[in-house]
Amino acid sequence: MKQLFMVLTALLLSTTSYAQFEVSTSGGYAIGSAGMKTGEKQTTNGTENYYGSYGEGFNAQLRGTYYYNDRFGFDLSLGYLHGSDQTVSKVRLPGYEVDAIARARAFGASASLVYRFNTNVYTRIGALVKLGGKTEAVVHQKANFSQAEADAFGIPLGSYSETNYVEDYHGQFPLGFVAALGYRHQLNSTFSVFVEAEYYGISLKRKDSEITAFNTNVVLTDGTVAVSGLYTIDNLPAGINKTTHYVDDLPSDNTDSSKELAVKVPYSSFGINIGVIYKFKGKSKDSQ
Repeated sequence: MKQLFMVLTALLLSTTSYAQFEVSTSGGYAIGSAGMKTGEKQTTNGTENYYGSYGEGFNAQLRGTYYYNDRFGFDLSLGYLHGSDQTVSKVRLPGYEVDAIARARAFGASASLVYRFNTNVYTRIGALVKLGGKTEAVVHQKANFSQAEADAFGIPLGSYSETNYVEDYHGQFPLGFVAALGYRHQLNSTFSVFVEAEYYGISLKRKDSEITAFNTNVVLTDGTVAVSGLYTIDNLPAGINKTTHYVDDLPSDNTDSSKELAVKVPYSSFGINIGVIYKFKGKSKDSQ
């Protein structure tokens, strides 16, 4: 143990002649990479798949980088993803319509090794984790009443039910991969600006979901609401569970509709970030 401590101490002392710390902030936009199926479009003409990634969207990052010498450094980053809408379901059938989208709202962190080819060009590679957040599904459904249903409510044929609800999906702890190639331009001895291309490789296995908002109205043919709040978050219709748990296996005789088989959803992306770097004064003789 003492020998390990001595080695670490020697390594630290050997790097303090250059030790340099930087912080940076950036924003950018990413598009999905290696898109997987996110949903379907269904019409009387057939069914069509939608592909994408929940990693698509705007992001912001706060990063701290420590350089041991003029080439190598270590980077810690915190980020937020404001994901773009991904189509989960779009149905256009006679008397029945559905519009369902989902989007990510996630916080993540990464730890990377940084290598500088020169004072301007650098690359980094490391591990990526999700710290928190959700995939939010927003659903709108319209279903025309049959004659029997219309008669039961005492309303004209052509009336319909209109349902809107929000369901939040949470995932298990994931581990992914991050890599970037960037270019920095020094403005003065303290500030630099940079642009970088960044890749995230990560998928999220679903753990559970919860309906957080739910409302069904009965609407007449002229658009007048005849019954408001027929179903609500406190009065869900039969077959709809407020909470669903995702598991790896289900028995053949399973009757618990609150359990479903787990799936992995894609978060991989390729994006461009633009930001500003602030360099703390270190002991480097190189102005960088």
